Amino acid sequence: MRVNFDEIIDRRNTWSSKWDVKEGELPLSTADMDFKTAPEIIEALKKRVEHGIFGYTDVADEWKESVIAFYKRRHHLKIEKDDLMFCTGVIPAISSTVRKLTTPAEKIVLLTPVYNIFFNSILNNGRIPLESLLIDNDGYYTIDFADLEAKLKDPQATMMILCNPHNPVGRIWKKEELAKIGKLCKENGVIVLSDEIHCDLVDPGLEYTPFASVDETCKDISITCIAPSKTFNLAGLQSSAIIVYNKALKARVNRAINTDEVAEPNAFAMCATITAYEKCDYWLDELREYIYQNKLHVSEFINREIDGLKVLENDATYLLWIDHAKLKVSSIELARFLKAKTGLILSDGSIYHGDGLDHLRMNCAYPRKVIDDALERLKRGIAIFREGR
Repeated sequence: MRVNFDEIIDRRNTWSSKWDVKEGELPLSTADMDFKTAPEIIEALKKRVEHGIFGYTDVADEWKESVIAFYKRRHHLKIEKDDLMFCTGVIPAISSTVRKLTTPAEKIVLLTPVYNIFFNSILNNGRIPLESLLIDNDGYYTIDFADLEAKLKDPQATMMILCNPHNPVGRIWKKEELAKIGKLCKENGVIVLSDEIHCDLVDPGLEYTPFASVDETCKDISITCIAPSKTFNLAGLQSSAIIVYNKALKARVNRAINTDEVAEPNAFAMCATITAYEKCDYWLDELREYIYQNKLHVSEFINREIDGLKVLENDATYLLWIDHAKLKVSSIELARFLKAKTGLILSDGSIYHGDGLDHLRMNCAYPRKVIDDALERLKRGIAIFREGR
């Protein structure tokens, strides 16, 4: 491998959201990676810094061209320049779209458990989340389409936020599943806002299907949010793209993000994104393999060594969804216990709603030695918990 993902980098005292913890604590929670980004991106940023002037920045044609080429090359998605808009992040895009394309007290459908910040974007704007619970089929989640259809038929439901691939359960939705979602949403006048930020981080040999690529219905009713942030560990540079094919719908989204002033790039967003999409495929391929091996290592260790825990089937993202229902304790209590007794910080599954009270979420995008440290802490913590019962 050309990339040394085993390198351990101290992120304390760098204003890291994830690493603002006490000495001795180990956070495997917030979804960013503990790997340096690709060297080509670092060099591009150095060159930009050396220029020395950081004034207002326009959305470059080269940015659009890099996004178009990357998604055609890696995901077989055809995008035209007119279909693209820049935004400072996927969540700003989602919040702006919710705020401008729906009205207060309308309902927004979610497949739960799902990324917790979706609920913030809905509730903070005075809208109502409407949950359709995913079905856990012995560790493999599927959609309850009868329930989803009932939720979409609610007269107050006007939007669905889809997570594709799905965080936290790690599903790559199949083309036929996405087509069925599109058909039901079209029949019920529901717009689909598809968060596809994890789309590049599928297991080696697998591919995801962009919602908008499924058929003309999905293309016409959808707003797709993508970004290099998860893929290349660039979340702090605030760069994302919104893809909308329907011209009338695009005009409304464009007005939303411009009204909210989240459509202007910072001085580093352009060069980092362009470089990532044009020069760093090799880095991404090696990253996917490393994360895949980490996930296998974690799954095998937990399923072999820790009685009462089970890692659920996963084919995308660097996040694992861990079932602890056999321990008869809420994820709130268990996450708090592990932190207090071992310093290990995992995400409490309850924040994702659905069946999250029986689950913890673990970030696997770390050097292997850090993963091993986390696993030993987890094993010790669960042993202490069981002894106290």
